[in-house]
Amino acid sequence: MNNKKPLSVGIWGNTDKEKFWELLNPIIKWAEKNSLETFITTRIREKLKTEISDKVKIIRSAEDFLHIDFLIAMGGDGTILSASRAVGDRGIPIIGIHLGRLGFMADITIDDMFQRLDQVALGNFSIQKRMVLKAVIATRDDKKIYYCLNDFVIDRGKYHRILSMRLSSNNFHIADYNSDGLIISTPTGSTAYSLSAGGPIVLPKLNAIVVTPISPHTLSLRPLVLSDDSVLNISFPESKTSDIAIAVDGQVADYLHADSNIEIKKAKYSINMIEFKDSNYFNTLRSKMGWGN
Repeated sequence: MNNKKPLSVGIWGNTDKEKFWELLNPIIKWAEKNSLETFITTRIREKLKTEISDKVKIIRSAEDFLHIDFLIAMGGDGTILSASRAVGDRGIPIIGIHLGRLGFMADITIDDMFQRLDQVALGNFSIQKRMVLKAVIATRDDKKIYYCLNDFVIDRGKYHRILSMRLSSNNFHIADYNSDGLIISTPTGSTAYSLSAGGPIVLPKLNAIVVTPISPHTLSLRPLVLSDDSVLNISFPESKTSDIAIAVDGQVADYLHADSNIEIKKAKYSINMIEFKDSNYFNTLRSKMGWGN
């Protein structure tokens, strides 16, 4: 449970939230009190409304994350997702503090924020590795690579008809889907869009891939949970549209033609999330999603 005491901290936040600005200086002062070198993003620096300590350093490039022992992500789940994209494969532990109503991934509240940060400063925390998915999209012209912590969503985009997709795993045909789309999610993402579409809840510490159809045209096509060594292949043999959309963690990344091919598999790296001895995933489900009530 005890980790090496950190020497530096980075601050990542939703700068559109007033609460973030109210808490920024108190967190910087907390870091100074605990002899932690403090880094903030260029976006925070550009939007600063008050003076801060001149000892605070700026994260100017992705490589600057390598100087940070842990990252405080202040906002909601979207803030953690953006922080994870910025950290990438650098392994920087992230602690999420939610400033809004839900904050399922960012499960630390403002009320217990400094208590939890004090634990981190002492090294009293553990790391939970969150699985990441990698998508390689082969189009007419080139190949593009995307990574997600939550999910990839392939849907009909601007196309108003049912989308036809063929799914295989490790070269074995699984099914042909006629639906509004497919959600390919990690265990972390199983409580996001996948859950809304009828998918299962998968504990985030597990390594698995969840496939959930969106409004399938037949009742026999149900969500699937596949092993983490699965290499999924998605093609569109019966579709003729050029408006197929792929979204990465809720952000539309590209529009594809029907002759595109998508390969999705487990990435070689994980996102490190900070947790504590008394962290309780089921309590989070009950309190924030009404699970079991």
